[in-house]
Amino acid sequence: MAKTRNKNIQAKLVFLGDMGAGKTSLVSRFVRGQFSDFQESTIGAAFFTQVLSLNEATIKLDIWDTAGQERYHSLAPMYYRGAAAAVVVYDLTSSESFERAKKWVQELQRQGNPNLIKFLVANKVDLEEKRKVGNEEGEPYAKENGLNFLETSAKTAHNVNELFYEIACLLFSQQRSWQKLLRLGLLE
Repeated sequence: MAKTRNKNIQAKLVFLGDMGAGKTSLVSRFVRGQFSDFQESTIGAAFFTQVLSLNEATIKLDIWDTAGQERYHSLAPMYYRGAAAAVVVYDLTSSESFERAKKWVQELQRQGNPNLIKFLVANKVDLEEKRKVGNEEGEPYAKENGLNFLETSAKTAHNVNELFYEIACLLFSQQRSWQKLLRLGLLE
């Protein structure tokens, strides 16, 4: 078996969504392994980095956690421009949060990067008894709009690591595809 060289990939990942959806909590749970019941609102954006080791590659994620308040909405394009992946998060206990997530998805579609890896994440699955948006709404919407879909809980860590590892695997796969096309002379 041929020994393959380990690849290093650096990618920008942006989190978008409504205030209170749990973007910062998801990132904090992944990067620091911590959860706080009383998370202060993000002002503008917060930046984190995390390195993931896959069998074939090392992926360094530059994670931008954007503010969810309406007054910061106009700044969002500055953060998702040049991103390799975007995660739109909504609070599954709020129909309004899901509706605003749809607006973020439309905005990402308008910005037109066909290679952008996109996820729709229904957060707060630990609050099942307060659920207002069912999986039967979120998942079909994601599929119809070309997004990957996951339900998570930053509080219990349910699917949090899986989210970031799925993104890393998709980034690696995309990178390999581009390299193959370059070798075949199909890309410049």
